[in-house]
Amino acid sequence: MNNSRPQIQGGAPEALAEVTKVSGPVIKARPASLFVMNELVEVGEERLAGEVISLDGELATIQVYENTSGIGLGCSVHGLGLPLYVELGPGLIGRIFDGIQRPLQELCQQWGDFIHRGRSGAPLDREHLWTFSPLRSAGEQLSGGEILGEVAESPILTHRVLVPPEVEGRLERIVPPGDYTLDDLIARVSSATGHSHELKLFHRWPVRKIRPSRKRLLSADPLITGQRVIDTFFPLTKGGTAAIPGGFGTGKTITQHQLTKWTDADIIVYIGCGERGNEMTGVLTDLPRLLDPRSGRPLIERTILVANTSDMPVAAREASIYTGITIAEYYRDMGYDVALMADSTSRWAEALREISGRLEEMPAEEGFPAYLASRLAAFYERAGQVITLANNTGSVTLIGAVSPPGGDFSEPVTSHTKRFVQCFWALDKELASGRYFPAINYLQSYSGYSRQVEPWWRRRVGEGWLELRDRAMEILQEDAKLQNIVRLLGEEALPDDQKRIIEGARLLKDGFLQQSAFDEIDSYAGPEKQFFLLEIILHLFDRLAEVVAARIPLFRALELPAIWAIYRLKSTLKGDESAPFQALREQIDLEIDTLLRRHHESSF
Repeated sequence: MNNSRPQIQGGAPEALAEVTKVSGPVIKARPASLFVMNELVEVGEERLAGEVISLDGELATIQVYENTSGIGLGCSVHGLGLPLYVELGPGLIGRIFDGIQRPLQELCQQWGDFIHRGRSGAPLDREHLWTFSPLRSAGEQLSGGEILGEVAESPILTHRVLVPPEVEGRLERIVPPGDYTLDDLIARVSSATGHSHELKLFHRWPVRKIRPSRKRLLSADPLITGQRVIDTFFPLTKGGTAAIPGGFGTGKTITQHQLTKWTDADIIVYIGCGERGNEMTGVLTDLPRLLDPRSGRPLIERTILVANTSDMPVAAREASIYTGITIAEYYRDMGYDVALMADSTSRWAEALREISGRLEEMPAEEGFPAYLASRLAAFYERAGQVITLANNTGSVTLIGAVSPPGGDFSEPVTSHTKRFVQCFWALDKELASGRYFPAINYLQSYSGYSRQVEPWWRRRVGEGWLELRDRAMEILQEDAKLQNIVRLLGEEALPDDQKRIIEGARLLKDGFLQQSAFDEIDSYAGPEKQFFLLEIILHLFDRLAEVVAARIPLFRALELPAIWAIYRLKSTLKGDESAPFQALREQIDLEIDTLLRRHHESSF
């Protein structure tokens, strides 16, 4: 494995800068004239990776992505002439990288379980042979972002080799179908100015630069997750943005694991940003064992992991978010739907705060830098469904976990995130303590996509989805008001018409919203099953109104066998067929009609 990073024109410049100050992961070096903003550098004899983040007079400020122990005054700093970038090409799927795209599996094989300072390697395997199938012919005109050919990257994913966005011109030469390494030249493009571009199976792209697209779209297709509280109550679109805030133990990570497994995105990019090592170990252990529900293949074959755990250098944590989103944009440009899970943006914001403190910047609220909001906005802005430069449709959906201290949603990271996302899935400590999962608080959560996805649901399951969803929300909101009375006086003090609301809400909460991630059947619910289940609960709720109007004690209706069948339905019925729901609906009508008839007969 190559232990050096690319340098401009093959080597470091002869004139070297020297370190003048060290403050944790931040160092200063002079003269600044040797660098440009956002340039990659190597520091000291161990060639620690860093990035220029400020130029002020004669001093350049550099954030170092590795432990700076041992770096002292006078240590040399080499400029590489390149911005912080990622390598984009075949071989990303199924791999795990750190925040600056070092291949952790390969580093482990070569140097052991711990990352040694200055150790690096090519992010993509340079020796693997990829079977390339060209889709263009010599003599054609090419523009940036078009598809040059295809490679089978995994058994379930075709990698579309893209022309780098900045390349445009006439295709002078392209190799025939065959096996090639990443370093082999596969094409040559001549621009209108006469400059020749030699293309390989991969190219590099700066992580802080948004990859271009032809047009942004307003998506109306929901990202189906199989989680009823999300898909039905707080839906997310492909290309949308969502936040999962919650205190410790409320289920942020398990919720994202469920989304990783069941969401109908083509590719998952999972960023473990500042999380505990045991959580990332769980991800690494589970994904190869879990089967993709759509293909039956291991889930890892459509997943990319970026791991920067809490014991890794803080500066690399800040970069990991950009590494992950750039990889996601790359697959979006191939025409795929990509879901990016960032766990968690709070740890990323803490990295910003620490680096800002080292830079001696004026702190804003709770010590976070004043530019926290703009950085969050720039990150979530990179989500979206687009028409790619190759005229395909692709999307990047961003789902960011937020870890507010003490579950306080008014803290800066959560409050700023709410401004930039359209879905807010608020996790509740009380629900989690009661073993109620997903612990998404339906009173604090919201989605701005409900009306947007309604046409899709109408085409998929028929009329009435939005009306059912809105009615269910009204029942839950009425129940929340009544619970204040119940806490004071008890449920028995309520009249039957209000008891009906409480029982309807209980059916919704226990029979619909609550969902077990460990139940083979209940772990996933398709759109049809969600619709039919909600419809039958509300149908029962309407029939109970007839019972109350007939002055029949409500408890007599709640003893009917059909009631308990509804509670069990979510974990006993697998599949999306309507027949079992129709049979249960008929059973409900029969039992309620029988109860009403007997009451009517006994009245005379």
